[in-house]
Amino acid sequence: MTTTTVQVPAIRSLLLAGVAAAAVASVATTAVAAAGHAAGISLDMAGEPIPVLGFAMLTAVFSLIGLGIAALLRRFARHPRVAFVRVTVALTALSLVPDAIADAATSTKALLMLTHLIAAAIVIPVVARRLSA
Repeated sequence: MTTTTVQVPAIRSLLLAGVAAAAVASVATTAVAAAGHAAGISLDMAGEPIPVLGFAMLTAVFSLIGLGIAALLRRFARHPRVAFVRVTVALTALSLVPDAIADAATSTKALLMLTHLIAAAIVIPVVARRLSA
């Protein structure tokens, strides 16, 4: 008699936790952007306003892309947790570059960068915990 291990619960756990973290991160980045705007920080970039709800949408999209990366690394990487953390920390650092060189006020740039770091601080640990070392 042979037994096979079904990994459906593990991938389900990864996906559910990742989607939940994406939702929390989306709310958090939107709240930070709204609070910054209420405190007087401009959300204008190159003369065009960034809609506050745009923070939620982009956070969700890029968090879900990160979740896709996690699923691929879970399947193909020898050490998916380590690989995921390295890749996502590098991508988070790279995501700061466009904000740093944007045509926007320094306070706007700082607020944009802060939202990237908040999203990463929420999503990366949650997803990483669901990956084997």
